[in-house]
Amino acid sequence: MRAKLMMVPVVVFAVAVGLGSTATASDGSAAPRVADTTVTIQAQGTDLSGQVRSPRPGRCANNRTVIVMKQIGTRGGGDDVRFASDTASLQGNTYRWATGNTGTRGRFYARVRPILGCRGDTSNTIRAIPNP
Repeated sequence: MRAKLMMVPVVVFAVAVGLGSTATASDGSAAPRVADTTVTIQAQGTDLSGQVRSPRPGRCANNRTVIVMKQIGTRGGGDDVRFASDTASLQGNTYRWATGNTGTRGRFYARVRPILGCRGDTSNTIRAIPNP
């Protein structure tokens, strides 16, 4: 009897990826680090605003889209609603965003999604109550 030999391709990619201790870019240079980002929110009546801060402000704060979420039940419960958005821009020496007067009471938090080279962040929840 003759045994049939089967050629099975061997995948070494997973092993090769695990061998390196530092990430490198395709040109051999060190991969860029990801910068921290912080988003804040505050309410004056039902006017919502805040800041975006980062050690790399030109990349991670300037023109960064801020999404304002209206908290419906428990935070992160899956029923929160995208309420508004704005883009952070330099005002003085701070990158600020604002929705203007929404006229809506409730609990809100702000979120920035991660982008290339910058981490995302979610603010604390605040309560907006119309001024008397």
